[in-house]
Amino acid sequence: MARRISLIGVPTSAGAFAPGQEQAPAALRKAGLVAALETAGLEIEDRGDRQVWRWRPDRDEPRAQNVGAVVEIVRETAERVALVSHSETNATQAVALVLGGDCTVGFGTVAGALAAGGEVGLIYFDAHADLNVPGSVPEGALDWMGMAHMLAEPGTRPELVEVGPRTPLLRDEQVLLFGWGPEQATEFERAAIERRDLERIPVAKVAADPAGAAARALASLETRCEHLLVHFDVDVVDFTDTPLSENLGRNEGLPFASALAALGVLLASPKLAALTITELNPDHREEGSEAIEQLVEALAAGLAAGPS
Repeated sequence: MARRISLIGVPTSAGAFAPGQEQAPAALRKAGLVAALETAGLEIEDRGDRQVWRWRPDRDEPRAQNVGAVVEIVRETAERVALVSHSETNATQAVALVLGGDCTVGFGTVAGALAAGGEVGLIYFDAHADLNVPGSVPEGALDWMGMAHMLAEPGTRPELVEVGPRTPLLRDEQVLLFGWGPEQATEFERAAIERRDLERIPVAKVAADPAGAAARALASLETRCEHLLVHFDVDVVDFTDTPLSENLGRNEGLPFASALAALGVLLASPKLAALTITELNPDHREEGSEAIEQLVEALAAGLAAGPS
């Protein structure tokens, strides 16, 4: 039987620094995502895209901008992901492919997977740990704070921390930071990582051996979870190599090919329950590069390499 993929679109930039990411689900679809998944032999259930929510400044909540909308979208995403896992029509467990959107979308994926039951583990494939809180950074963009809220770091917003089936949503040992760039972290984040002793495979080690680093991540986290969640933030890709992300970090992160090689190994895990794609800004892609099409083909190939 073919691996089952349930496609969930969350076109939002509510938690972002600026608009753009709300266009990502449509851009992935236009690049042939559904056809690529089907051609790869995967069984697709397309649950469609929610209504678009485009970023706008929140002058009432400057340190946690659009927090009300973020909570609403996280809760809705969690419900949609939980339905995938609870569906009685699935003979086998479907993989939720969640198309963001800014990084807060991943909070909803984790909450939904937990609501469905079983121990989860999260590989956070991101150049940033997202462990900031509203009081530690002035920008007020919640997509730089998602992990802090999932771990209930002191100083986070209670309405977001408590949106899932338990608080905190994740325990420290359920998280592995993959592709994290220490030089891109704030002092607050570095202190939180050390205090919590979060497992991490930094970007330099992933760059040196993408497939090997991904295999090590799986070997570590799969032993302590029933369901594996992968959060893939495209800002781990060097913007100079391949401009795709909302973040404009140049000459940092991974070459596009290296990021896709590591991602392919992670997606082949037999324990994979959900993949979230975030921080893709179609406005930033290089004209004529077909980078989104390459991402689509890599996603299809990686998911097809898993168990049927």
